[in-house]
Amino acid sequence: MAEWKDPEIGAVRALLASMPDAPTTEGLTFAERRPGMDAFGDMAPLPEGHVYEAVTFAGRPAERHTPPGADPTKVILYLHGGGYCLGSPKSHRGLTAQLALAAGAVAVTPDYRMAPEDPYPAAVDDALAAYRALLDEGFAAARIVIAGDSAGGGLTLATALAVRAAGLPQPAGLFLISPWASMTPTGVSYEAKLATDPMITGVALAEFAAAYLGGATDPGLASPVRSDFAGLAPILIHVGSEEVLLSDALLVAERAGLAAVPVTLEVWPEMIHVWHAFYGFLGAGRAAIAKAGGWIAERLA
Repeated sequence: MAEWKDPEIGAVRALLASMPDAPTTEGLTFAERRPGMDAFGDMAPLPEGHVYEAVTFAGRPAERHTPPGADPTKVILYLHGGGYCLGSPKSHRGLTAQLALAAGAVAVTPDYRMAPEDPYPAAVDDALAAYRALLDEGFAAARIVIAGDSAGGGLTLATALAVRAAGLPQPAGLFLISPWASMTPTGVSYEAKLATDPMITGVALAEFAAAYLGGATDPGLASPVRSDFAGLAPILIHVGSEEVLLSDALLVAERAGLAAVPVTLEVWPEMIHVWHAFYGFLGAGRAAIAKAGGWIAERLA
């Protein structure tokens, strides 16, 4: 067993090891797995004075978050993770609330359509529609940051590319947490980190990818890292050193650099997939949220 310098990440790993492996439980449909992931949102503490409300946004259910002291002219469009098949505004409620508080902005989390019921490009279409809705609501593009974790990180990139294709102004920035940016393995971490990643497996990624692509032969924006990033907004990437998806994050940074897009890549030692979500008992999670919130606040200034 590996020894971790950060005792808190060891405790998180022990917690994960004690839980049922819900995202990859054999014999259950994705619909049957979703309540288990949504329940994670009930465990996450919200900031004191934080207000969230159920709304309809761009024709889809969504949650709008207003932390205390937020500037109502600044907004984070948060796209939740879950392999394009799991997750919801509820499952990511705590993380969204904490990030909005750290950035001093409101946040909107759309309940975009998911696979296998609604495969690619439904999620991209819904995220683009949500961005259009923010513009129509009066938010300036320079006062919008798109953010997301895991599949939501890939969807953040895909949305920015769809925004560019639609001739709309780019947002102020893109924040990617542990992004899943390719439907096929992209680098050495897919094998090198299998033994130390307690959350992601190659089998699970293949299952989610097949469901999301729905038989499509061209992944298109389902694999946004294959695109030319020219003209995209500045990017901040957070990824843990112990992630199967580490190579995706590295390749996203490379693509951004090749396109002369400002990019900041932070590889956090010993951290796991979307460690930010464990902020309730992981100091590194709180520190990462605070740092990202500062970056978003600078972009929205």
